[in-house]
Amino acid sequence: MSAATEDNKRKVTTHRLREMKERGEKISMLTAYDYSMASLIDEAGMDVILVGDSASNVMAGNITTLPMTLDQMIYHGTSVMKAVKRALVVVDMPFGSCSGNPEKSLDAAIRMMKETGADTLKIEGGEEVIQDIKKIINAGIPVMGHLGLMPQSINKYGTYTVRAKEEKEAEKLLRDALLLQEAGCYAIVLEKIPSSLAGELTQQLSIPTIGIGAGPDTDGQVLVMHDMLGINKGFSPKFLRRYADLHGVITQAVRNYISDVKSNDFPSEKESY
Repeated sequence: MSAATEDNKRKVTTHRLREMKERGEKISMLTAYDYSMASLIDEAGMDVILVGDSASNVMAGNITTLPMTLDQMIYHGTSVMKAVKRALVVVDMPFGSCSGNPEKSLDAAIRMMKETGADTLKIEGGEEVIQDIKKIINAGIPVMGHLGLMPQSINKYGTYTVRAKEEKEAEKLLRDALLLQEAGCYAIVLEKIPSSLAGELTQQLSIPTIGIGAGPDTDGQVLVMHDMLGINKGFSPKFLRRYADLHGVITQAVRNYISDVKSNDFPSEKESY
């Protein structure tokens, strides 16, 4: 068996992500929220699985990520962790759990890690929450940062448009990224920022960058699983590539089932005891 094959079987860790950046190997990352899908994604060879607060949108039907609670994220995180053997599992800290009170943030982070068994956490924000992030990292909990478009701040932005197009905001993003690295974050998600800025930042940082709507020059890419598989048809941003049309496949399968039940074709004699 080749060394590369053996390497692919190793548990992905924060240290391994740094190794991947150093040798120029791109990092694959996808969301999952339940046992069954996490199992499939992990078996396929995904490097990182994000238990995202996007569960608020695709699982609970909310318009924003803000309604997600710590208890709900713990539920999803626990479900995913039961399935995963290889991928690094990252769980989002939900809105309000890290918001300028380091002691409170640490309590929430410890609870998340203890009850889910997750590998790491992801926290949105830069300078505004840097003390919270430092407190959590100093307690031995790995943190992935998140800059650019931050869905938990959507009410402040008032729009999902590309961030950091203006020089002032771009400069702040660069400062925040360096602050997160200095604080000890092991990676940073860059969401919906200009490709050139993402590439510049990726070159400046020694830790990996994971892009979503940030162009090809980041160290890795992340998408929401429901969007990538074509389950969700109502969301079509420029950065999204659909790799399947499960909306069509599932809809047709359900219609076939309904038809077979109505016509008494299902169950057949072979399917009966």
